Amino acid sequence: QVQLVESGGASVQAGDSLTLSCTGSGGIIRHDDMGWWRQAPGKTRQFVASIRRGGGDVEYADPVKGRFTISRDSAKNTVYLQMNSLKPEDTALYICAVLSPDGDPRRAYEYDSWGQGTQVTVSS
Repeated sequence: QVQLVESGGASVQAGDSLTLSCTGSGGIIRHDDMGWWRQAPGKTRQFVASIRRGGGDVEYADPVKGRFTISRDSAKNTVYLQMNSLKPEDTALYICAVLSPDGDPRRAYEYDSWGQGTQVTVSS
C-alpha cells in the first residue's frame, strides 16, 4: 500500500526555522516527482515547492522563494522542506504529494497520492 508520512511540524516563533520530512512506502518517492503543498484553515490548498526525480529541477511558490528549500534523499525514500525565516502567514498544514509524470507541479489535480500532513504554526 502506498503511503506518505510527513513529520517535523511544530509551533515556532517568527524568524525560526523548521525542516519537514516526507517518507514514502510502497516504492514511492524514490523514482517520483514530488511536491509540498500547504493548507491554512478556511483557505484552499496552496502549492509550496516541487522537485523532480533527478533532484535538479525545483520550483517554488513566490511567497516562499528564497526562504524555503526542497530536497530529496532517494536512498531514504524521503523528501525534505527546509523552512527559514518563518512568518505567521506560513502557518498551515503542510502536505507532501506524488506528482504524476511530467505533470504541472502547480496544479493539484496533477498529483496522484497525498499524505495526511504535518502542522506548522508560526507565532509573531
